[in-house]
Parts: sequence; C-alpha cells; structure tokens
Amino acid sequence: MPVYIKGGVWTNVEDEILRAAIAKYGLNQWARVSSLLARKTAKQVKARWNEWLDPAIKKLEWSREEDERLLHLAKLMPTQWRTIAPIVGRTATQCLERYQKLLDDAEAIESGELSLSGPGGEAYAADQIRKLRPGEIDPDPETKPARPDAIDMDEDEKEMLSEARARLANTQGKKAKRKDRERLLEEGRRLAILQKRRELKQAGINVKLFKKNRNEMDYNADIPFEHKPAVGFFDTTGELAENSADKARFDARTREYGTRRKDTEDPNASHKRRQQQRDEGKEAEEAERQAIIRAERLQKVQEQEQISKRRKLSLPAPQVSAREVDEIIRIGKMDAQLEEIAEGEEEGDIFGSSSGGGGIAELLKTGFSNLPKPKNDFELVAPEEDDVEPTTNTSKTPVVADDDEVPLETQLEEAELEEDAGERERKIREINKKEEYRALLRRSTVLQRNLPRPLIIDTTKLITPAVLATLDPIQAAIAREYCALVVSDALKYKIPNGRLLNAKDSKTVPDLEDAAKKRAVKTIADEVARLGGHDEFVEACMARLDEVKYTLPGL
Repeated sequence: MPVYIKGGVWTNVEDEILRAAIAKYGLNQWARVSSLLARKTAKQVKARWNEWLDPAIKKLEWSREEDERLLHLAKLMPTQWRTIAPIVGRTATQCLERYQKLLDDAEAIESGELSLSGPGGEAYAADQIRKLRPGEIDPDPETKPARPDAIDMDEDEKEMLSEARARLANTQGKKAKRKDRERLLEEGRRLAILQKRRELKQAGINVKLFKKNRNEMDYNADIPFEHKPAVGFFDTTGELAENSADKARFDARTREYGTRRKDTEDPNASHKRRQQQRDEGKEAEEAERQAIIRAERLQKVQEQEQISKRRKLSLPAPQVSAREVDEIIRIGKMDAQLEEIAEGEEEGDIFGSSSGGGGIAELLKTGFSNLPKPKNDFELVAPEEDDVEPTTNTSKTPVVADDDEVPLETQLEEAELEEDAGERERKIREINKKEEYRALLRRSTVLQRNLPRPLIIDTTKLITPAVLATLDPIQAAIAREYCALVVSDALKYKIPNGRLLNAKDSKTVPDLEDAAKKRAVKTIADEVARLGGHDEFVEACMARLDEVKYTLPGL
C-alpha cells in the first residue's frame, strides 16, 4: 500500500474545494476544511488561503513607492516580514521575494552584469536561477500558482471531489435537520393551543395556561369568598333570616364605630400586645442580670481556689529588730516636738526660762540621758619640754598673749592651697597643645601644610652622583640637604602603606631651634625683598625651572 506525505503543489480542483469549504465553514474551522482535502493538512490549508487565495491579496506589479517603503521597513525591522507585510499591503512571502529580487538587481548593477535588454532580462535570469531543479521539492508550494488539472484525474482525486461535492451540497447536517423539524413541530403545537383557547374563550370558557400557586386568587377568573353550595337540594329559608340579622348588626356597628378593622377585634388587643412585649423585655433583662450574677459568683469561686492553691509566702528575716524600730519612732517624735517648740517660742528664752516650761533644754537632757556611758579607753600624750623650740617674733605683728591662738597671716602662709583637678587638667591640655603647635612649626613645610608625599622612596635614586657632578657646590649642597630632609621625614613621620628603600645608613635630621629657624626665614625674606618682592622672586624661580629641568625626588 503506497504511503502518501501530505503537501506538494496545489491543483485547481483543490483550490476550488478550499474556496467552497471556506464559504461554508468560515475562517476558523481549518481542521474541518482540511478533512475535505486528502493530501493537505490544516496548517497547509490556512497558509494557502492567507498566502494566495484570499481576495484581499494584492497581486499586481510592485510600484516604486512600495519598493521604497519595503526597503525602509526592512532596514528598521530586519527579517520581521510578518510585521512588515500589513504595512506594505502585501503578504510576508511577497515582501521577502521582492526584497531578495531588489538585492539581486542591485548586486547585478554593481557588478556590471546588466544586459542590454534592461532590468527585465536580468530579472528573468534571476528567476531562472531560483527555479527548482529536477527531483527538488518546493519548500513553499502555498505561495505558487495552482497546477493545471490533468485530463484524466486519479481515482483518489475523483473520490475526494465526489465526497466534497456531497458534503458541501448538504448545507444542513442531520442535527440541524432534526432541530428544524423539532422547531416546526413546536411552532405547530403552539398555534394549535392558541387556536383552541380562542375558540373556548368565544364559547365563554377561559382556559389558563399557567398553574396557580397556593393561596393566590385570580380576580378575573375566581369569585372572592365564594361558598360552594352543598350537593342536592337545600332549604334557604333559614339563611334569609340569618342574613337579615347579620346585616342589621353590621349596620348598627358601622353607625357606632365606623368601618374600621380594629372594631371587629378586641378593643384591648393592642394594650395586651404592648403589655406582653413589656413583660417579655423584663423577663429578658432579669435573665441577663441573673446570668451576670452567676458569672460573678463563679469568678469569685475560681479566685478562691487559685488563692488556696498558692504556696505560703516565705519572707526573709527582718534586718531591724523591734527595739531599733522603737528607738527610730522615739527619735522621730522628738524631732517633731523640737520643730513645734521652735515654731511656737518666737520670743523669750528658747530654753524655756521665760515661759516656765521644760522647753528644748529638758528635751536635750532627756535625749542625752539615754546615751550610753563613755568608756574612756583612750590616752592623751603631751609633748615634752625639750621638743618645744622657742620662737622669736621677727615680724611686726604683735604677739598674742594666749599661746593657743595663731595669727591669721601665719595660718595663710602655712596653709597648703590645693588646686582644682579640672583646672589643672585644662592647663595641662593647653600646655600640650602649645607644645604640639611649636613642634609642628619645627617640621618641614610639607608636613605643616599636609602636602602629598611619595609612597615609595628609593634613597639611591633621589639624587645620583652624575647629577651632583653637573651642579655647582651650592646647588649640590642644597640638593643633598633636600634629599636628607625627605628621607628624615619618611623615617620620623611614616606614611601608611609607604616604603623606604636602601635606607639602612640614613639618619634623621634634627629639628631646627626656634632662633635658627627665625634667622633662616629672615634671610629668605631679605633675599626676596632684594629681588624686588614676591612676584619677582616667583618669576625668577620659574625662569630657572624653564632653563634647568628638575625631577621631583622619589618620582
């Protein structure tokens, strides 16, 4: 049995079947449409319609404006042919092929291969190149014109055509036919019922089409408050008399009370209802109050149970005895009495001599009497007469007769005055700050101004003997001193992560004395003044730098 692979070139028959199927099924049921074509899939059917058979596809020659728009969009959005196609108004395959053709034409013009026949001949050559070779399968058959039908079609094609005709001729399937038949029957049934109701209504019989709910009344069809008579003969003489009596009672009640609904009820019904509501409210309040009382009792019982379950509180032994507590209370009372006496006795003897009472003296005596007796377990050692040296009064201060009293001047001279610690620390800080400032002034100008210094200093490269040989003795001495100062600063005031190379024999330069530094600064100032001022000195230095190129030490 031969195996067929779906695809290949489209024929005119397949195109016509596809158009008829789309006219019936629309553009969304591609699987149903492809079921009519034995050699095509749903994807191929959709591609054939969108790329070739759709009437909206423009198959005319390309204009110059369309070519310019295509080239511009291809430059902005390269290889995005699905996006470019709706803007240009062509399909994606048409845009791609036209773009390739334009590139081929441009390449042919640049290479000088354009024939005398003009662009048409060149285009024909390009089309010839893109033709399929024998045995090659077209990768895009959906975008090519259909193949003409053969005179004698295959059996498979005939069968496919006949089945498509049968299915497409049946515009309504079995289900649609059944639905139409049921719809017609339902319409006939409705018309028959409507005609029957009309005939019954004309005959005086009203037939309802809806079911009446319970406890509902149709006032158009039913009689309100109808009492159906009993079956058989019935004597109505008694009813006439009863009806007359009821009518008389009704008329009398209407004249007296009016036609109000409450007249037919108990006059005390509303009062009873209000009383019943009040009673129910009181019962609810009482029940709520009883519930609150029960909850409080239950809470108290639970608290008592928790208290009974607690352990006995164990306190530490008292630090103060009862006797000491009594003594503290007694002293407090004495203080209170002293305050009262001091406030009340503003005039007279405060000891109570004028008032006649005990006063403060009695209280003091009472307090002193409670004190313990002295033990007298100490001894006094007096200096011997030989240890005491006689002193002569050399000052002009008169000598006091009493030996125990010392003049005030002598006390002040002999007293040692102690300075405040905070004041002493402040003076020490000020002294240290001044000393640090003096030490900073003794350092080099680089350290004073916190100028940048090199991290790596090689003492052998700061100044070489060859350079010293080219300098005069004064400049050589200045250069050596400058190098020594740089090395000394690197040794005394080290830089973080800095290194000093070949400095085993190097020594630090001692700081200048204040007097020597003042003399050096004065000498420089005199030299600057001799040259005409600071500006002239700077110009002379810059001119010297232009003449002789110096290298900074360490660089």
